[in-house]
Amino acid sequence: MPILHVTISAKKSPQMTQAISTILLDLTGRILKKKPEVTSIAISYIDPDDWIIGGKSLTELGKSSIYFDIKITDETNTKAEKSQYIHEAFEAFKNLLGDLHEVSYIYVEDVRATAYGYGGLTQEYRYHQ
Repeated sequence: MPILHVTISAKKSPQMTQAISTILLDLTGRILKKKPEVTSIAISYIDPDDWIIGGKSLTELGKSSIYFDIKITDETNTKAEKSQYIHEAFEAFKNLLGDLHEVSYIYVEDVRATAYGYGGLTQEYRYHQ
C-alpha cells in the first residue's frame, strides 16, 4: 500500500502523467511486490526555472530533474530490492526525459506498520487480521 509523491520538472500533460504512473506502477509492483490496486501516486509539475541545482536553474543547465518519495511498510522489502528500485526508477526517468540531471533524488521511506495505514486501519492491524 505505498503512496508516492512525484515532483518533476516537465510540462504537465495527460500523456506525461500517464507515462509517469505507468513507470511507477510497473516498478513498484515488479520490484517491491506492492499491489497496484492500493498504490497511490500524486504528481506535481515544477517549472524548470524554479528548480535550482548548484545555484543554477534547470533551464540554465538544459536539464530535467525528478524527486520522488515512496512510503512502504518497514521490513517488507530488502536492501537489494530498494537499491534495484532506485536504480531502475532513475534509468526509467532518464529514458522518459532524456536529459535527467544526475542530482535527481528517489527516497524509499520505510514507515512503521503501527504508524501507517489506509482506510482507517494501520498496516499492523491488517497484518494481524
